[in-house]
Amino acid sequence: MGTLTIRNLDEDLKQRLRERAASHGVSMEQEARSLLLKAPARDRDENVVTAEEILEFGRRLPRVDFDQKKLTDDLWSFIEED
Repeated sequence: MGTLTIRNLDEDLKQRLRERAASHGVSMEQEARSLLLKAPARDRDENVVTAEEILEFGRRLPRVDFDQKKLTDDLWSFIEED
């Protein structure tokens, strides 16, 4: 395993890392490792939308009553026309 030393870390950033680690019940070092492991995946999957993001989007939409059977029948009618 390698070792990484970060010099001149901003005190505010260090404090936020400390608080985040405490909220997860881990050391600052473990929290930093966890964040560093997630960063490359986030870069690689920049355009990928997570299921949680899709659900959150749906939760923000206004509720609308609709007839699912009619909607499905209309869709099938449209498909069968071709």
